[in-house]
Amino acid sequence: MTTDSQISGDKQIELTVANGGDRLDRFLAGQLGDVSRAEIQRWIKEDRVAVNGRAVRSSHKLATGDNVSLLRPPVVKQQIVGEPIPLDVVYEDVDLLVVNKPAGMVVHPAPGHAHSTLVNALLARDPDLAEVGGPERAGIVHRLDRDTSGLLLVAKTVPAYEILQRQFKTRRVQKTYLALVEGVVEVAEGRVEAPIGRDPAHRQRMSVLPESRGGRRAVTVFRVLQHYSARTSQQQHEVTLLEIDLLTGRTHQIRVHLAFLKHPVVGDRVYGRRRQLISCPRQFLHAMRLVFKQPETEQSLSVEAPLAEDLQVVLRGLVEQ
Repeated sequence: MTTDSQISGDKQIELTVANGGDRLDRFLAGQLGDVSRAEIQRWIKEDRVAVNGRAVRSSHKLATGDNVSLLRPPVVKQQIVGEPIPLDVVYEDVDLLVVNKPAGMVVHPAPGHAHSTLVNALLARDPDLAEVGGPERAGIVHRLDRDTSGLLLVAKTVPAYEILQRQFKTRRVQKTYLALVEGVVEVAEGRVEAPIGRDPAHRQRMSVLPESRGGRRAVTVFRVLQHYSARTSQQQHEVTLLEIDLLTGRTHQIRVHLAFLKHPVVGDRVYGRRRQLISCPRQFLHAMRLVFKQPETEQSLSVEAPLAEDLQVVLRGLVEQ
């Protein structure tokens, strides 16, 4: 039995398992008919799928009567074409390249964002990337939010794509971010271990949830770099600059964990304040460093990108404490 409802472009689909014994990803591929198992496995990793209200793995065996919930992304029907958009390539070799993505650029085409994405730019630069993970991927191995700037890793060959995906899956890629957060973070460093899943009340958002309610293990480590203050016409506000390592890769993980600590990212109007205390053009979050192994040589590579200029402007307007 299938029921569905439309939610802001995504479609909520509810399925009841008539005959148990099948893997979750295989079951969904058979029910949907128009999606590859690889794409379904990606949705499962993004916590878009729950069985009886809980997040499970692609290999989970279903039982008769199980309820399978899917938040299906909108389908992009138009052909994805290359567009000559300038790219800031900070590293490149025969197997891969690393792009410094500007804030405001969507990574993958979607309804409402069918053009001017990173995928369009990459396909214009190298049409052969359409063969690396499919034209909707163009070799991109991981993701950043539209309003997060910084480094993205792109494979140029299918073997490199598979190897780099395994590195991410086995958590051998070090991902370091800079974030400015509200308030004074009083400890010099810290570690957040709090499972994250789809917010049951707002399915477009993520939240800290116990594993019994669908949360997946999520670990974030942070270090305080500097305390600042910002004076407005009415009062003074304290903020803290953090360096953050993601030890897992859940959707919106940094933003959710910092909001959970009561130190939301400055400029984040989804998980923080709608009316921000200080002026910031977008969420103050920048992917500053990637450390990974070159797929062919296995040499360790460390690539960095300086803080984006719009965020540097914000820092220059603050007073160090």
